[in-house]
Amino acid sequence: MSTPSLPPRKPGASGRTLAIQDPSPGAPSRALRLRAAGGWEKFMRRADMERGDGVPPRP
Repeated sequence: MSTPSLPPRKPGASGRTLAIQDPSPGAPSRALRLRAAGGWEKFMRRADMERGDGVPPRP
């Protein structure tokens, strides 16, 4: 009983491509989420400085 030989493997790309999915309707884009996160950080730093709790602001 002999098994048929398999084709040689070729290292590298598998031929599959990763498709970037479109955001669902009404969902924020990645750019908007990043901008919002940056705004939140700025808001929190400002709140820490205004509170004056002695904690140095985050860089």
